[in-house]
Amino acid sequence: MDDLDQLLPSGIGRQEFYLRPLAIETGSAGQALTAAGMARPLAGGPAVFAAVEVSVRQAAGIAAVTLPVAVVRDWIARRPGPGAVLSARLDAIAAPRPPVLGIAGPAVMGIVNVTPDSFSDGGDHLDPARAVDSGLAMMAAGAAFVDVGGESTRPGAAPVSEGEELRRVLPVVERLAAAGARVSIDTRRARVMREAVAAGAVLVNDVTALAGDIEAPATVAAAGVPAVLMHMQGEPQTMQQSPRYDSVLHDIHDYLAGRLERLTAAGLPLDRLIVDPGIGFGKTLQHNLAILGGLGVFLGFGVPLLVGLSRKGFIGRLGGGALPRERLGGSLAGALWALARGASILRVHDVGETVQALALWQAMAEEEGA
Repeated sequence: MDDLDQLLPSGIGRQEFYLRPLAIETGSAGQALTAAGMARPLAGGPAVFAAVEVSVRQAAGIAAVTLPVAVVRDWIARRPGPGAVLSARLDAIAAPRPPVLGIAGPAVMGIVNVTPDSFSDGGDHLDPARAVDSGLAMMAAGAAFVDVGGESTRPGAAPVSEGEELRRVLPVVERLAAAGARVSIDTRRARVMREAVAAGAVLVNDVTALAGDIEAPATVAAAGVPAVLMHMQGEPQTMQQSPRYDSVLHDIHDYLAGRLERLTAAGLPLDRLIVDPGIGFGKTLQHNLAILGGLGVFLGFGVPLLVGLSRKGFIGRLGGGALPRERLGGSLAGALWALARGASILRVHDVGETVQALALWQAMAEEEGA
């Protein structure tokens, strides 16, 4: 009996196991491993993965085994029943992500918070004209999407009224959309989603994964726009008060898997959904690092992965107390880490710098593989 048989003695169910791609390579080394059947592309490439961690929940916690891709391939071939389930998950990790509004990724989403109290840029864009100017500058710098939000979701933030949220965002959405921007509306309210889409928004970004408003799933389905489903533990006012998980990576995976299942059953096509593990939303420093280390587990859903860690507090804590505007270095390091692990969209404050870093990362991956 081999390691997988010991780990999975009763077979495999659709959500009873987790796959995390490891041994990630790029360039000619990755191409050689793939040609030899020892690696698979990661979310379509250019990176490949040559090993996987297979894990399951047990009474005592998470049990895991790490195996080369070639060994897993042979196990699949010998066990046509459970092997088919495992093979389908591997295929989902390897496959290119569905494009988002025609953008195949990787892509940058610029942040425009039309609020007085967001953690990094609160007050910068409260004036609609300044918010529009900032969004236009992000477009010029290479942002594929501009994410407009009118309610701060920083730790400790108090909610605003629906009317105030609409008053803040609608003029900005309308003017940016008229200028040709792919505008994302960052909201958890169905009415704000509807009115923003009517004003020109083409994507919904919801920190509650369309669970915060009973009308949100039907609203997004009727609008026919893509939606970002983010994980958040608790509410912004309380989410950083001792957040706890059994296993942060696996708990978030299960939550997002459940939301995808519920929303597709409600009529939202899977190819219009995007997942976001919610860095910093009800997570400690160690939780955030565990999520970043395990980002590849979310590729098994087969949908695009959005990562938003720009200027987050954990970067400041790792960087000796750096203030939000002093966290560019850590933000870029995290962005490149996420790219190398299959992220399709990077949600950032510093668009020009991130676009430049992404361009160099892509050019070097192509050069190494030439």
